Amino acid sequence: MVIPPIIQVGNVLLSSEILTEKFCCDLSACKGECCVEGDAGAPVTMEEIGEIEDCLDTVWQDLSASAQAVIDKQGVAYTDQEGDLVTSIVRGKDCVFTYYDTLGEVSDCCLCALEKAYRAGKTRFCKPVSCALYPIRAKRLGNDLIGLNYNRWDVCKAAIEKGKALDLPLYQFLKEPLIRRFGEAWYAELLDTVRELKAQGFLNA
Repeated sequence: MVIPPIIQVGNVLLSSEILTEKFCCDLSACKGECCVEGDAGAPVTMEEIGEIEDCLDTVWQDLSASAQAVIDKQGVAYTDQEGDLVTSIVRGKDCVFTYYDTLGEVSDCCLCALEKAYRAGKTRFCKPVSCALYPIRAKRLGNDLIGLNYNRWDVCKAAIEKGKALDLPLYQFLKEPLIRRFGEAWYAELLDTVRELKAQGFLNA
């Protein structure tokens, strides 16, 4: 049986790929390339911009001189060509909050200064939820609905391979950010939906 292309959980419409595809980030392979490639910053809300601004003094020393200059000129975010608020970027691609360091045995890994400060207990804000949710992209639709799609990108090939090796579905890999965005009750409803789809033969048990 073929799974329906769109699954609805509450007011959220999910691409079925979020339930069927395997995924697990592999920083040893990609070195955080998703933070430095692309033509715009990460989508942010006005509330998140306020949270980020509150973290600036804490993370400032981890930012490059170029990133500091961009923030001084236009702030931590701007409106992109599609009219969305996104984090400011350097040289047309790097998020201003990226920095490079060694992670385990991986050198020159692109990391997030905001997340570093949060993990160290210095701030209460981790990073924009759009970053935490990647490769899921969220979009507001009409009638108070939200659409979630799986964004395929070549830089994530290693993550797909690792996810398959671990047999880890995308919705399970992103459990924490999905709960952060939609809540515990919504995620529990998502799991109920998955169990129902398995019982109906749409998903492998």
